[in-house]
Amino acid sequence: MENSYVLYHYPLSPFCRKVRLVLAEKKIDFTLREERYWEKRVAFQKLNPAGKVPALRNGKEVFADSQAICEYLEAIAPDDAIRLIPEDPREQCEMRRLISFFDEKFNQEVTSVLVFERMLRRIQQKGSPDERRVKVGLEQLKNHTKYLQFLIMHRRWIAGDRLTLADFTVAAHLSCLDYVGLINWKKEEYAEIKGWYYRMKSRRAFKPLLSDHVPGYFPAFHYANVDFD
Repeated sequence: MENSYVLYHYPLSPFCRKVRLVLAEKKIDFTLREERYWEKRVAFQKLNPAGKVPALRNGKEVFADSQAICEYLEAIAPDDAIRLIPEDPREQCEMRRLISFFDEKFNQEVTSVLVFERMLRRIQQKGSPDERRVKVGLEQLKNHTKYLQFLIMHRRWIAGDRLTLADFTVAAHLSCLDYVGLINWKKEEYAEIKGWYYRMKSRRAFKPLLSDHVPGYFPAFHYANVDFD
């Protein structure tokens, strides 16, 4: 597929990571351009008036919102590309329900809180972490872990018997938390999740994410290791 895709992203955004994974899974060539969205760069604001990442540009066309971008990529990918959205309406509904749950509720209560407090707050020069918010975020992570463990114990993949966009959504969130070192994979509560995440982490599309490095902030020691050691 001929294209000149440029993805404006920030490495610790789960929404950007989801789009990166889908682009890689569908073997669509693209160029990464890091965007420090909180700086409200004028040129980027013109590109995407919402001022959020990710934004995917192809020539004069610009696509925004991670879910919208992923569904666009599903629609325009060649017939022989991996399909990440089921054809069955019921399976689609369950997939979208879980994507919404993790991109909204999980992100609001866990990912955005913990990644911001443990890393982005300092990068954005907004002072020291608010340990009260960190404590609440970690408690919420425990609660959500139980639900995620339940899903994986009763299904082969997050939304059912086949790999879907829901898997890449959840993996994108966990990868951000893992970079910051907030997941203890040795705990029993992560046993089933670890097995599923190993399958995700072993995919070729995941490899570039494992090479991510935020200047001045090293990832957890196990982050880039597929076997977690």
